[in-house]
Amino acid sequence: METKPAKIKIERKITSLVKPLEATPTQLLSFSTIDNDPNIEILCQTIYVYKAHSCGSPNGSLQHCCINDPAILIQEALSKVLVYYYPLAGRIKRNGEGRLEMNCNGEGVPFSVASSNCTLSSLNYFEGIDVNIASSFAYEPDYNDSTAGMHPLVMQVTKFECGGFAIGMGLSHSVCDGFGAAQFFQAMAELASGKSECSVKPVWQRERLIGKANPPESIKSIPLISGEGPLATSPYLPAMDLVHECFHVESESIKRLKMHLMKESTETDHQNLELKEGFTTLEVMGAYIWRSRLRALELDLTGKTRLMLTVGIRNLINPPLHEGYYGNAFVGSKVELMGKELNEAPLYEVARLIKEAKRRASKTEYIWSWLGLMEEVNQHGLKAEADGATMVLTDWRQLGLLEEIDFGWKGAVNVVPVPWKMFGYVDLCIFMPPFSLDDSAKGGIRVLVCLPRAAMTRFKEEMNALTLLN
Repeated sequence: METKPAKIKIERKITSLVKPLEATPTQLLSFSTIDNDPNIEILCQTIYVYKAHSCGSPNGSLQHCCINDPAILIQEALSKVLVYYYPLAGRIKRNGEGRLEMNCNGEGVPFSVASSNCTLSSLNYFEGIDVNIASSFAYEPDYNDSTAGMHPLVMQVTKFECGGFAIGMGLSHSVCDGFGAAQFFQAMAELASGKSECSVKPVWQRERLIGKANPPESIKSIPLISGEGPLATSPYLPAMDLVHECFHVESESIKRLKMHLMKESTETDHQNLELKEGFTTLEVMGAYIWRSRLRALELDLTGKTRLMLTVGIRNLINPPLHEGYYGNAFVGSKVELMGKELNEAPLYEVARLIKEAKRRASKTEYIWSWLGLMEEVNQHGLKAEADGATMVLTDWRQLGLLEEIDFGWKGAVNVVPVPWKMFGYVDLCIFMPPFSLDDSAKGGIRVLVCLPRAAMTRFKEEMNALTLLN
């Protein structure tokens, strides 16, 4: 259910450029192969929601309460953290060769302060909020002079009548992946809480992940992106009327689904010892959501459908990336099935293929082959368009975006991504941690999807069927 209060008024009071507190290097920085992917050249907007807390709260210091204005505290913390993350105070653009460059000029981060006439409780702390309303709490920069490049970071703090606030952070995906964004936000919270320096010092080191174009012939044996045969099509696509929904899946439903798949595998394949280890939540829910999308979109069963996983590689290369590396550090791994296979095969088989795809992506040969392929993609400027037959799955559950980010008002009670057009709205699926203020949601997950309105009804039926599993 979407939260739609009667009337919301948001007044943006101040917009300024927040510069690093101290002098920072002036230089041009290059990016990795993954960073240069045109498919992630977007500003990812995310809203972090914080409840009001009194001076006597366990996690709120007297300093924070005396300031009594989160915007002041956060602005000061931003200025401090930019000394460490100084590239974020510059501009990003592509050079004459089509490669991204960061101009570290210390210009500053656009920072907006706003106020709203409502309380967070009236918005249910942004849980189930309409995406158009949520976008009002994010700052959208106006790039009239595109030759100067884009700000890699923008921020808005909105204060509510209840004393709570929301931080809208827009961060260039070309600069950070989810892990890197969480690292930056955590560092800012540490400095806001009174620490003299951030616990993890950031490093750039994008040269660590540069792929070699024209990879060896062996790459052809590794299933990466393309394949033979046409992709499945949907009668609902293309569509202008798209609906974004966030579904709650309780821990008990996930547990029953795992048991159902293990029972299914035992009854079907007595010799498969590989599955004795069981399935993860990502594997079972990934399989279920993928099949549910196929049915909701009524994809052509004679065409191909594919699931693309994002797999982190920070600790998979040798030597591992520095703990302060905040650039993109992931590869994609694909599972591909004919529509008929996905619709009719035992679901445990689909989950098993996802497990295999994760393992495949953890191998050194695969990682460097992927980077080589991406270098070719970048050189040709190839950009994926939404086709419905592809589902790109990314997992936010372990990034540490809620309780771990404490500015002195305790941790965030909710984190809400404002939809962005990456791989096309309808192709992206995000697994998120449960809503922290709902005790019944503990141990579960939230699933964020976007579908044509005409297909969403069937998808909801598929999700409701999860609760009926024995």
